[in-house]
Amino acid sequence: MELMTVAKTAAGADGVPPVPGAPLPPGVTPITELKQQKRSSRTLSKAVSLHLEGKLESAARLLNKAIESGERESGLYSALGHIQYEMHDYEAAAATYVQLVGLDPGHRTAYFNLGVCQGNLKNWMLAAEAFRNAIEADGTRSDALLGLGISLIHCEDPAEAIEPLEKYLTLFPENQQALFAKAVALQQTGKAASAVEFYRKVLSRNPRCEEALSNLVAMFLDTKDGESVRRYAEMLAELQPESAVALEALATLAFNEGDYLTAARHCRNLAELAPERFENWFNLGVAYHKMGNYQKAAQAYEQAAGLSPKSPQVYLNLGVTQQELSDLAAARTAYEKALELDANQPDVLWNLALVLEQQGERNWAEKLYARVPEGAPEWCDATFRLGYLRLMRGDYGPSAEAFQSCLARRSDWPEAYLNAGIAYARAGDGDQARRCFQETLAIRPDSSDAVRGLAALALEQENYEEAYDLHQRLIELGERGPELYYNAGLICQKRGQSSDAVGYYQQALNEDPQFAEAMLNLGHALMAMGQEEEARSYWRKAIREKPELAQMYFEPPMG
Repeated sequence: MELMTVAKTAAGADGVPPVPGAPLPPGVTPITELKQQKRSSRTLSKAVSLHLEGKLESAARLLNKAIESGERESGLYSALGHIQYEMHDYEAAAATYVQLVGLDPGHRTAYFNLGVCQGNLKNWMLAAEAFRNAIEADGTRSDALLGLGISLIHCEDPAEAIEPLEKYLTLFPENQQALFAKAVALQQTGKAASAVEFYRKVLSRNPRCEEALSNLVAMFLDTKDGESVRRYAEMLAELQPESAVALEALATLAFNEGDYLTAARHCRNLAELAPERFENWFNLGVAYHKMGNYQKAAQAYEQAAGLSPKSPQVYLNLGVTQQELSDLAAARTAYEKALELDANQPDVLWNLALVLEQQGERNWAEKLYARVPEGAPEWCDATFRLGYLRLMRGDYGPSAEAFQSCLARRSDWPEAYLNAGIAYARAGDGDQARRCFQETLAIRPDSSDAVRGLAALALEQENYEEAYDLHQRLIELGERGPELYYNAGLICQKRGQSSDAVGYYQQALNEDPQFAEAMLNLGHALMAMGQEEEARSYWRKAIREKPELAQMYFEPPMG
């Protein structure tokens, strides 16, 4: 009997066909995957060749085409991301690395490279997340610690940044970038002394590190350490003469020291380097203003106003310089512009009111003085001017109230007491007027105006004894003038002291030879002394000088 052979089938060793979809034995790669790997290797080989020739765009197109055709080899994504990064197309590179980590979550470099791309895109939260994933994927990836620390600083979380930076510095204690990053983190967490120490470590390794010098300048400006500011600002200026940080710091020092000439020089350099920056022109204006060079200050403020036409402060300063230049019309225009931008600026209200007063527009000035808020530094002065303008237009009660408001704030203000006394006197309130004049003398004993006010009150009340003493005090204070001598003579005449009256009337005429009233009353005093001819001579002169005095010829002397 002939033996028959059994044909081989696709069964296993036991003759059982394999189950479709069952896993392959370990180490065995499906033929389709092998073909794909081979195809991907050829693509990568071509991409490398193109890269070596500097044909980055061609290499990227080749890799993109392969991926779009269905090739899923991680090496293709890694290569494409690398080339896109070199081409500075960080957004495309980041998208490629996102695809790569989706394809291969354990990829050794994908997360780190993704973090670098996100950092270049300023997506710091995403960068920090990628660096954390990189650290989890590869614990030996120390540069991910540095990337994480820097990203957290940019995320405004410097406290959390310190730990990864310290870990990195444990491994690489001399790394300048890490030292600088830790210095920034310490500075931002308020640990100024430690931050300075780390910035100095950076400078000891690289004395030309402008960033470290700039941050030290900023820190010492905050702490008002002028000596250290100058040291580091000058170092920075030596490295970079056009450094805005250095010039601004040196200008600040000059302003603080009252060296406005040096401040103007630095501010002028800043304005030339960055003419589009409002602050440069404004500060230059302030420097010239402080120097008293109002013409140049006004020019600088005008440049600043052109750059920032919505700044009320620049129009205020411009108005002040124009006011100093006696250009009241231009000053008024500037103040009105400032008031349009901010209707409640006390200093603008005050300065504009002063200009209006100088221009004779007292009613409007008075309204502006009244608008100055009570909490403003200008309030007392504005209220004083308000009282004065009311006094000038004869509104005596409200005038006195304004001066009393000033005194409620400043009880040692002699001018306010004096003017309040004048307002009360003209309002007919002699008692309050006397009190205010006396308060003036208590503060300023040599105030001839207050003595004159009391003397006038004494004359009104016909208290000739007091009036005489007060006029004597005025003369002792060095006061002179025909009216003073005339009143002294009149008082003496009222007291029956004709001889003394003659002397004072003659002194009045020495001061003003055409003082007709003095001539007339001198005649009466001489007549009382029996010197009739001489009396008649003075009467004739008085009536010739002022005919309307003829009616007083027959009357006793009057004030």
